[in-house]
Amino acid sequence: MKALILTVVSILISQTAYPDSLDVYGLWLTEAKDGHVEITDCGDGTPCGHLVWVDPEKGPTERDERNRNVTLRDRPLIGVPIVWNYSARRGAWRGGRIYNPEDGKTFRSSMRRLANGTLQVKGCIGPACITNIWTPLNPTIPATGD
Repeated sequence: MKALILTVVSILISQTAYPDSLDVYGLWLTEAKDGHVEITDCGDGTPCGHLVWVDPEKGPTERDERNRNVTLRDRPLIGVPIVWNYSARRGAWRGGRIYNPEDGKTFRSSMRRLANGTLQVKGCIGPACITNIWTPLNPTIPATGD
């Protein structure tokens, strides 16, 4: 009986201490610290993220000037879709798309929440992927007291 209670308690503690890898919703600071992306539900249970802030000193211009679609180059960067079209597979969001306003390109993407509460975001062309770590701006992780 003690073993069963300890097992249940261990599971509950581990679920509290480590966020769900599919819980990617919230406000995120990009790895370059030049943008904030808000990830919400697309309306179908999958994540969609939009740019909600760009550092005027570090980020790209205020308009989506580098977009490959000429008709979108005059749109404001704030509100531009950054991540979309994911499906949940093997503990991560996979098969999605990520848009990089710095070069106007869209890439295959996957993302998942790591145990430390950060968000691992990958953008890929063919087999080559670049991994970025985004930091939560509305962290639910308790301070360690360092």
